Formats: sequence, structure tokens, C-alpha cells
Amino acid sequence: MYHKSKSYRIFYWLNLIFLSLLALSCIIPLINLLAISLSGKAAANSGAITFYPVDFTLNAYMKTFENANFIRSIFISLVRTSLGTVISMFVITTAAYALSKEFRGRTTIMWLFVFTMLFGGGLIPSYIVNSSLGLKNNFLVYILPGAFSCYNMILIMNFFRSIPKSLEEAAFIDGASFFTVFNKIYLPLSLPGLATVGLFIMVGYWNDWFTGVLYMSDTSNYPLASFLQVIVVQNNVQDLALDPAAAEAMSQRTIKAAQVFIGSIPILLVYPFLQKYFVKGIVMGAVKE
Repeated sequence: MYHKSKSYRIFYWLNLIFLSLLALSCIIPLINLLAISLSGKAAANSGAITFYPVDFTLNAYMKTFENANFIRSIFISLVRTSLGTVISMFVITTAAYALSKEFRGRTTIMWLFVFTMLFGGGLIPSYIVNSSLGLKNNFLVYILPGAFSCYNMILIMNFFRSIPKSLEEAAFIDGASFFTVFNKIYLPLSLPGLATVGLFIMVGYWNDWFTGVLYMSDTSNYPLASFLQVIVVQNNVQDLALDPAAAEAMSQRTIKAAQVFIGSIPILLVYPFLQKYFVKGIVMGAVKE
């Protein structure tokens, strides 16, 4: 009867309206971006495009996929995100599994991890350390410095701590090793948390543009996010790789819109498959220390 009360109905509809407006605020910019990328030069330069293309054309996408720098940046981002996610998940899950156990000195070690989450060395010391390790102009700089996240490790650790110890003890009695228990019991039962953290890591690697700008001297080695930052924010049109005839016939705005829209597609394709785990992973991973 409580859920049918007037106050609940008011809350339900206000909540529904608020979430609908919030969803529209996320979707509308993408629709506008897509419309600009499919429009002609005059319409794009005039700023008259809203939610549908004007003078429909696919020239922006054709020129984008003819740009070798853009294709290379996509490849670098895909390799970086895939490899980085695997390495990061391995480091985080193994650390979380170890810290989910009770042993002498665990609290001290845990606080050392938390310290890294609260305090950082800063940009200049990080740059000096990474450069001295030979990571400047090295592909590994895209992966190794950000491979570990204490926040993500705590989420996974709390998932592991919620698993009944009786399962682990039964496996040990049957002769299972720690690695077998970790691989056959903890990982499968922690799928919501792993999917949630994996999504965080993937988005972080894919959207990180600063690392490429800071550590790479050649723009041809930029990942997609760094490449887009150079041509969209810094307005460096040389990386658009347009010949004079194409530059005269097309709008730089449509090409930039096409590249930004293409750059957002991979994460948009992955998220629906992980969304069902997202809320459960955040809530269950945050209920314990």
C-alpha cells in the first residue's frame, strides 16, 4: 500500500522525468555530432545544424578513413586498451586476492596502498621517473604507469571478501592450490565486480589523451584521444591530411565531428554488454572494507 501512495507516485514521476532529461543531455550532443559529420560544408560552417543532416554527404567519413594518421591512432588505442586492460586486471585481481586474506601486517600493507590513492608525486616527478625508466617515446608508457588503481583494487577485494570461506576451504581439502581457488572460485563468483572494474579501466585507457601528448614526440604515435585533442582542441589542421582540393570543398568541422563520433563508438558498443553488471558491481564492491 505504501508504494501506491500519492507521495510515492510523485517521487516516481519526478525521478523518471529527471533521469529522462539526464539521458537526453547525454544523447543529444552525440546526435548533433553525427548530424554535423553527415552535413555539407555550407551548413556545417553556418552552425545551422541541429539533430538532422543538411545537404547529406559521407565525404567526411570517406576522408577520415583515408587519413593514415587517424587509422594508426585507432589501432594504437585498440592495442593499448586491450593490452592495458588485461595487464591491469591481472595486477588488480591478484593484489585484491592477497589482501582479501587475514595475515600479519595486512593492515599496514593496506594503508600503504591507500596512501597512493590519497597522495601522488605530481606531474614533474612522474615525468622524471617515467623518462628515467626509458618510457619516453615508448609504447609501454601508455600501459604501465596506469596499470594499478587502488580504488579498483578495493572494489575487487571487497567482492573477494564477500565470498564464503567455506568454498575455499572445501577446495583446499580436495587438493586445490591457491591459484586454482583464485581462478575457479573467486573470479567466476566476482563477475559483476570484474566487469565493472574492467569497464572503468577500458574507458580510462581509451579516453586518456595527456599521456600521448606528454611522452610522445611524434604525433604519428599518438592514440586516438591524443590525436583528437591535437586537431580539435589545439586546432592543428595539418593532421587532418587534406589535400588542397578537398580542403576547399569540405568543412574542417564536419571532418572533426566524424572523427570524434568514430572515436566514441567502441566504448558505446562495449558498455551495453557490461551495463547489467555495473550497479551490482559498484554496490557490492563498496559495502565492506
